[in-house]
Amino acid sequence: MGGHFVQGHVDGTGEIAAFRPEGDSLWVTVRAPPEILRLLVPKGFVAVDGTSLTVVNVDEDAGWFDFMLVRYTQDNIVLPKKKVGDKVNLEADILGKYVEKLLAGRVEAMSKADS
Repeated sequence: MGGHFVQGHVDGTGEIAAFRPEGDSLWVTVRAPPEILRLLVPKGFVAVDGTSLTVVNVDEDAGWFDFMLVRYTQDNIVLPKKKVGDKVNLEADILGKYVEKLLAGRVEAMSKADS
């Protein structure tokens, strides 16, 4: 198995916090709610306005994540045309959702066993 595991659903919205050029690439920082951030991991995946991207950094305490767009991607998606402060649709990688659900079920089962 490989690739990005997103389905085209919207889990929530975020806000573009910054664009930072680096050579011919573009760093993008997005502020996101805790329910999205808890599902994101560095080198994991997130869909932003329908484009599946690789997460670089996540700072849950500060409320943001970032990713880098290579030139080809910048030229073929709408995201670089947006402005700081613009809203974006977010979808977390489905694998993070499954792990969270499985762990929640395990914690619940352990609590019942302790009762």
